[in-house]
Amino acid sequence: MQSPRRSIWAAVCGCCLVASLSARAEDQLTIKTDKGKIHGKMSDSGQVRIFLGIPYAGAPVGSLRWKPPQPGFKWNGVREATNFGSRCMQPDIFHDMQFRDPGQSEDCLNLNVWTPARDKKAKLPVMVWIYGGGFVAGATSEPRQDGEHLAHKGVVVVSMNYRLGFFGFFVHPGLTAESPQHAAGNYGLMDQTAALQWVQRNINAFGGDPNNVTIFGESAGSFSVSAQMASPFAQGLFAHAIGESGAAFYSRGLSFGALADREKTDPAWAMATFGTSELAALRGMSAQEMMQKIATQASPGRAGIGPDVDGYFLPESVPQIYSKGKQAHVPVLAGWNRDEPSALAVNYPQPPTVQSFQQQATRDFGEQAPEFLKVYAAQTDADAVRSAIDFAGDSFIAFSTWEWLEAQATAGTVPVYRYHFERPAPGDKYHPAGSGAFHSGEIEYVFGTLQSRPDAVWQPEDQKLSDLIETYWTNFARTGDPNGGDAPQWPQYDGKTGWQLMHLDVNPQAAADQNRDRYLFLQSVWEKKD
Repeated sequence: MQSPRRSIWAAVCGCCLVASLSARAEDQLTIKTDKGKIHGKMSDSGQVRIFLGIPYAGAPVGSLRWKPPQPGFKWNGVREATNFGSRCMQPDIFHDMQFRDPGQSEDCLNLNVWTPARDKKAKLPVMVWIYGGGFVAGATSEPRQDGEHLAHKGVVVVSMNYRLGFFGFFVHPGLTAESPQHAAGNYGLMDQTAALQWVQRNINAFGGDPNNVTIFGESAGSFSVSAQMASPFAQGLFAHAIGESGAAFYSRGLSFGALADREKTDPAWAMATFGTSELAALRGMSAQEMMQKIATQASPGRAGIGPDVDGYFLPESVPQIYSKGKQAHVPVLAGWNRDEPSALAVNYPQPPTVQSFQQQATRDFGEQAPEFLKVYAAQTDADAVRSAIDFAGDSFIAFSTWEWLEAQATAGTVPVYRYHFERPAPGDKYHPAGSGAFHSGEIEYVFGTLQSRPDAVWQPEDQKLSDLIETYWTNFARTGDPNGGDAPQWPQYDGKTGWQLMHLDVNPQAAADQNRDRYLFLQSVWEKKD
């Protein structure tokens, strides 16, 4: 029989052990950054530490509106990092975007970290996500872009908010005059670079390797990835790059205008929207008042305010920088979805016919229409619908992504991998059955967040495909090569392999590009026009 004294001693030791373990767990959730200590939380699985809403730059308010991001302030004590920070100012235009943050604010330059590492010794690969939304909308708090599940693959995931639309990319002669570099615009892109610099200074404290950072993004985020590769200010901040649907090359949907042109068009838009184009008056207006006025515009999300070739962050256009070999020579994995302009397939008021498609070819390409009709074959009305979807997707996103891949692959200095996402949408509130493999439809597969669309009818094949894509993406982040484990072999995209790409669907397989002639034709026509 155990003595009372021994029982008391055992109880005391047990309490000490519990307290010690509790203190150790608490220590794991307190991280010292270069600006101060933060305290995060543990995931429900107990496998991932989560730190949300961490400031990475000063608040761009008042006189700092339309200025490059400034260093933030240090704080005393321990800052709670258990909730998402505010998202940046934006109109409510993409109804499939659901947010978990406290709302909009100009004070929005914050980021999040999901890490499976228990301490700073882990040196895990780091994946930094840049969200899409046409440079006018988006935020890190969307459930479909939550980094927890992807972190289970042994990577540290980071996502940042960056300034959008009028607040992130406004160009004005007064701003150019204020700038020591005589540049204006691109503040949102500079925010992204500032977040990457924060990663370099701090990610080792979260168990990440600052020498093994991969940037990845979708749509405007993918445009951003290609632009970060082109900017001299982001050189050396990342080792690999992933782009999902989009690049800052030729695009009929989202182009990077010249500074001189934007100095005229942006103030004119401001005058029409706010009743003034005076810089001091614009800075004197509240962000809320501005958003109310923007919301009254016919197309509030298409204000024409996006990135520009400012001569500073982007010394030349992105294609020019790549053509001279001045971009970051890092491995690239990129591609797009089969049905990027899904609205065409679902809501086209009058489905294209062979006749109407031929008329469009003549209207858009004139004497080159016969060649156009060779690469966009339309023998039947059903063919015409498919060809119209393909051409709309090429004009919108695909061709620019192809040009980016081509520029990096033909340089021949680093591996390049191309994919085509082909899994049709299972159908949900915002993307009904028939939407196909729509624009942004791959995001839930990349992050392993299929459950973020609870009304979608997922199949076991969807979960299997998601796991494979997560494996490819994290393999690439780890080594610059998506291959590894039991994943089907993914060849490099280059002339030596016959320009092979990976078709991502329930039966993933690599095959030679069957549409190369199509893109070479578009290149010959559109680049000549430019």
